[in-house]
Amino acid sequence: MWYNTKATQLLGIDYPIFQGPFGGNLSSVALVASVSNAGGLGGYGAYTMSPQEIYDIDRQIKAATPKPYNLNLWVSDTDAPASDEQYDKTRQAFSPYFSELGIPFPEKPQPFHSRFEDQLQVILDIRPKVFSFMFGTLPPDVLEQCRRLGIKTIGAATTLDEAIALENSGVDMIIASGFEAGGHRPSFLDAAEASTIGTFVLLQLIREKVKVPVIAAGGIASGRGIAAALALGADAVQVGTAFLACDESNALPIHKQMLFSDEAKYTTLSRAFTGRLGRGITSRIARELRGNEAAILPFPLQSTLMSSLRKAALDQQKWDMILFWGGQIAPLLKHKSVHTLMQSLIEETTAYFSKV
Repeated sequence: MWYNTKATQLLGIDYPIFQGPFGGNLSSVALVASVSNAGGLGGYGAYTMSPQEIYDIDRQIKAATPKPYNLNLWVSDTDAPASDEQYDKTRQAFSPYFSELGIPFPEKPQPFHSRFEDQLQVILDIRPKVFSFMFGTLPPDVLEQCRRLGIKTIGAATTLDEAIALENSGVDMIIASGFEAGGHRPSFLDAAEASTIGTFVLLQLIREKVKVPVIAAGGIASGRGIAAALALGADAVQVGTAFLACDESNALPIHKQMLFSDEAKYTTLSRAFTGRLGRGITSRIARELRGNEAAILPFPLQSTLMSSLRKAALDQQKWDMILFWGGQIAPLLKHKSVHTLMQSLIEETTAYFSKV
């Protein structure tokens, strides 16, 4: 059967359908548990969380599902510090938006200190079935430690070179992250702007050169998409936007509403909201700041800077000033619950392969 793949065998799950592990408070215990309980692999994005918060959320997930699930971290969770000159450029470019909302422009954000090493220790302590990571590779000794503890590891690649680097480091699986996907581009060997390869091309390139199972991510929200990915050599798919739009996710109601609106036809890759390149529904700020990357602070200082603007824009319902994460597949979304989405994905994929 189509669902009997290297990925399902390796992880002990029923279907090779992974839920994208959303960061930024978009994940929820209910979403993770619902996907895992339905036979897929739920995922929780924990890169913004403290070690204690990760401990706490892991306990909640374990209480909600006995099935495997995935915890996700960012290997590189901070970029270069911001100079006073850079901050002045940012203030000049972004001040009009803060003025429009009637709020003061923030002080220069303080330098951010990486939390990844402390977060990684939590992963080793709590031993989730699956640990996925983005924005880099892990040292071989860390991956060996994960193997000894029974933790399956998944790295994310946006290019063939990144996939080869991940395999050489010793990961168990690799995500082929196409540029259609919503959220951040997890590039780490070259600029994200130079790593915009479509999912199905990237999948074929990686499948040709690596031996570990490959997971296709980006532009997949139906059984036909799953069937296409499997036909091209994927061992599983990762579905992001379609799960983000479900009732169980922690996305705001207006975010889900936007994903089902005509606005979802238009998405943009932009650094304007976080400092790292990511895809979301096109906003006025992303459109007007296109080509002015010098005015954007490094990640996550730009996120810190924009937090008060986001809150004010939400309060004032200025939706065109907010980044709503979403992928290019959003106009085809149909389902608002994990149960109906999973059922549809499984039935459509089964129906397709029954005809072959």
